[in-house]
Amino acid sequence: MRLARPLENLIDQLLKLPTIGPKTAQRLALYILKLPENEARQIAQAIIDAREKVTPCSTCGFLTDIDPCAICQDQGRDRRLLCVTEETSDVIAIERTGFRGRYFVLNKNFHLMDGFNLDDLKLKPLIEQLSSGQVQEMVLALNPDIDGEVLSRYLADLARPYQVRVTRLAHGLPVGGDIEFADEITLRRALEGRSDVQP
Repeated sequence: MRLARPLENLIDQLLKLPTIGPKTAQRLALYILKLPENEARQIAQAIIDAREKVTPCSTCGFLTDIDPCAICQDQGRDRRLLCVTEETSDVIAIERTGFRGRYFVLNKNFHLMDGFNLDDLKLKPLIEQLSSGQVQEMVLALNPDIDGEVLSRYLADLARPYQVRVTRLAHGLPVGGDIEFADEITLRRALEGRSDVQP
């Protein structure tokens, strides 16, 4: 059965979202069509506003609408402790554990098998934080997969000249899993049991 072209297009666009399969995309599309027009427009406007107004913080990379972000402006944060994550969603998950250090977010979806070059990472703000002399420990909160392992070693080498202790989240996170989907207890134990990265 052929659907109306605008409906098919909406379903196709929803399919681009992570974890959304064909049936879910179809259900969401039909639900959106049932919404009052003003609610549908609010959803569309919220997407446009987020795309136009949310950018990475120039200091830490956390997605924000102010620069520097609220985390960087928080004077109650422990400036000696810097947590490096792959995505903003990882910061949101780690924040639920009560972590009070600062962050550096890579905001880079990289896969070494796809030819990604680690030199392409924009690490100047990270180097500036490390060279400031305030950071005493850099916690590598990277996904426990092969890319995370390679990146951990790369960042540990980068931090070595600055006399910064480099630690990583302890085991307990599933290999191949994403930090953003871990529960708070697992993340808290992983933070508490972090260990030094060996060369």
